[in-house]
Amino acid sequence: MNATALRRPSTGAERRDQISVTIHDIRPQCFERVALICDWLADQGIERTTLLVVPAPGLHPVYHLSDGLIEWLSEQRNAGACVAQLGLCNIDRSHQSRPRLWHRAGLRLCAAEFASLDPAETKRALSAGRRILHLADLEPDGFVAPGYGYTAALHQSLAARFKWWISESRLHTPLTGAKGVAMPRAISAKNIRRWSARAAQEEPLLRVDLHPSDLDDSRAVDSFERIFDRARDRRTVSFGELVDAAALSV
Repeated sequence: MNATALRRPSTGAERRDQISVTIHDIRPQCFERVALICDWLADQGIERTTLLVVPAPGLHPVYHLSDGLIEWLSEQRNAGACVAQLGLCNIDRSHQSRPRLWHRAGLRLCAAEFASLDPAETKRALSAGRRILHLADLEPDGFVAPGYGYTAALHQSLAARFKWWISESRLHTPLTGAKGVAMPRAISAKNIRRWSARAAQEEPLLRVDLHPSDLDDSRAVDSFERIFDRARDRRTVSFGELVDAAALSV
């Protein structure tokens, strides 16, 4: 797999530029908001998304808390969405971590779910999350660490369990390991004011990260809509499709 496979496809119908939208922090407590985001995206011409599901919010299996979420996720997957695992419970463990540990791992405090875990604990957390999603009939192919906070142990453990995982500016597979393949950083509510719709248009692969709370920021919503309007001629892809296309190009 090479970086060019994720940047500008070279032949036939694959020559169209692409847009990939990822929705983070999906849990029963924000199900209605996530469904609203997907309806809004459909209005903007975004046909499919990558949906990051928290397996055990509050340390309770998502299928015990769900009121329609599991069925909705299955429907989204059948319609072309990609369902991936977001950590285990997506909580901040930084208060349990020694500052040297998460600082040495290059993690921000808000992204420290795995920072305090040793290799054995990391494996158990990953396996527990995957088993929960398996029991919900949502077997995930991919994984994302909350806040893109990865450790060496996490990269090692992921290679044996998932087809792909995403860090801030890399796409990883068991073949690439922690090195990964370069790809553009995502536009998010935190950085969208540094982007213009014209500048975003120049990216062959346009990544967008959304969170359930993003619709509360009307200025960010307006900025996203301008970017989506410029992206209407792009082909909408999930991360699962990006990985499959890159594998075929090797």
